Amino acid sequence: MEEKLPKIYSKKAILGFSIFLSALFGGVLLYQNLIEVNKKKEAYTVLAISVLLTIITGVIVNIPEEPKSSLAYICGLGGGSLLSYYFMPKYFPDEEKYPKKAIWKPLIIGAAIVAILLTLIIYGASVENS
Repeated sequence: MEEKLPKIYSKKAILGFSIFLSALFGGVLLYQNLIEVNKKKEAYTVLAISVLLTIITGVIVNIPEEPKSSLAYICGLGGGSLLSYYFMPKYFPDEEKYPKKAIWKPLIIGAAIVAILLTLIIYGASVENS
C-alpha cells in the first residue's frame, strides 16, 4: 500500500515569495513543508536561517545613502535560491512526488502584511509632514 504524502509548497513558490516579499516568507513556507513531514529540527534550522537572511538583507539594503529596492530583490533572489535549490533538494530529494499546496493562503497573508505596512508608512509620512 502506497503511503499518502502530505501537500507541500513547491520550490518555485518558495523562490517567488522570497524574491517578492522576503527570505523570511520563503523560509516560513519551507518551514511548513518540513513540519508537514515531521522534520521539526530541520524546520527550526531553516526558519533561523531565513530570519538571518532577512536581517542581512535589511542591512545590505540600507548601506547606500538612498536605499534601493533592487538590492532587496537581489537579496531575496539569493536567499530564495538558497532555500529552493539547497534546502529543498536536501530535505525533499523527490519533491515532484509530493502533491503541491495552493499558494492562495500565503499570498493573501503577504498582501495583507504589505497593505498594513504601506498604510503605516503613508500614515507616518502624513503625520511627519503636518
